[in-house]
Amino acid sequence: MKYSTRVKPISYVKANAAELIRELSEKREPLIITQNGEAKAVMQDVATYEQTQETLALLKILALGNRQIEEGKVVPAAEAVRRARGRIARR
Repeated sequence: MKYSTRVKPISYVKANAAELIRELSEKREPLIITQNGEAKAVMQDVATYEQTQETLALLKILALGNRQIEEGKVVPAAEAVRRARGRIARR
């Protein structure tokens, strides 16, 4: 996607807010908002924002898992299953 086609000045956003919100929901592409000729903000629909947040959360979990592997904080799968079953049995 070329972001250069999705750039609008803040004055345009103010004058066309309802139309832009409809367009954001339909196209699901972000809009770069400029102020005094400089990119200052990004506007996107809620569904895309939520999807991005979920993706970031998963990437953080993966990064944490990789760090734990690098630090040697791992146990064999059979041991993990044994521990989990032991916790369930104690309930």
